[in-house]
Amino acid sequence: MKKSISLFLILSVFCCACSARGKADIEVPTEEVEYALKGDEPSVIVEEEPLLPLYTLRQPIGKPVQLRESWGYVMQSRLEEYDNSIPLTDVCFFSADVNCYGELTGIPNRSHINTKGARCHLVITCDSKSLTHFILEPGTKVRNNLLKSIVKAGAAYDGVQIDFELVPARDRKNFISFCSDLRYMLGKAKWFSICVPARFKLLSEDIYPYAEIANYCDRVFVMAYDEHWSTSKPGAVASVEWCRKVMEYAQKSIPPKKLVMGLPFYGRTWANETTAGAWYFSGANRIMTEHKVTEVNYDEDIPTFKYTAEVEVTGYFNDTWSVLQLARLYEDAGIQKMGFWRIGQEDPAFWNWIKISK
Repeated sequence: MKKSISLFLILSVFCCACSARGKADIEVPTEEVEYALKGDEPSVIVEEEPLLPLYTLRQPIGKPVQLRESWGYVMQSRLEEYDNSIPLTDVCFFSADVNCYGELTGIPNRSHINTKGARCHLVITCDSKSLTHFILEPGTKVRNNLLKSIVKAGAAYDGVQIDFELVPARDRKNFISFCSDLRYMLGKAKWFSICVPARFKLLSEDIYPYAEIANYCDRVFVMAYDEHWSTSKPGAVASVEWCRKVMEYAQKSIPPKKLVMGLPFYGRTWANETTAGAWYFSGANRIMTEHKVTEVNYDEDIPTFKYTAEVEVTGYFNDTWSVLQLARLYEDAGIQKMGFWRIGQEDPAFWNWIKISK
């Protein structure tokens, strides 16, 4: 099925709509198109009109945020988005994944990233709940292989970070013991950090008990984002009051030396109508009737149709203003270590508002 869709965008802006740069600060390169003419006539250069925003965004005021540690995630597939002049003390190189044999795949090459004086941490991910259950089982060859593989891969790095976000509920103890074993095998000289999802309180049989996890690592990275997600109702990725609750619980559970509060650079959009999908025969005919389709064509004997739909899109995003409000919230609470997901998604002007304290 082919559909032609006209989108009317409505942006509900997070934190009263925000920003880091006004129109004058946004540079849109113009593309020169050269048309060759017949004979000796000179070529004609046609310059495209740059697109300029019709909206305005808030400009930050006040003093920069002072941090002891500033962590940032860099995707190995998007190294061109990383600039080692930005104020980071710790770079999380994302990521090596785990397979069913207890081996690491897609290990980032440490020599491919120059972090200057910043520490570099190898991030380990496992994006399957069933695989996570399998590799955490104590006493198995797979788990032992994985522990050894992580230690070996982490040798070139200043630290290792575990980012297992799909630990099954009944594998809580296995996850904790895995982290304990890895801490021991890495040795005290190697930094070890663990990512945990946002919480307001300790849940019943919590898979990620902040206080307990803090016993086995140097830093606990609290991912204080995804308040709203792709299939939820529209809303901020991380609103100020929601983050305040996450912060208050984190401060009660994690020692100040080990706490790193995570902040998001990204945003999301939601549409009031989903147009893409697979359809029953009856469903296809229903939407054709609803949208007053008058013609069905046969493309190599397969029926095809088009219609135009009006879709309302709501977006929440983050700019320098909004991320700075979260950073100041944490700074005012005495938190001196913050991290950002992820480098490349931010308004570059944000880094003017972060200073590293020696």
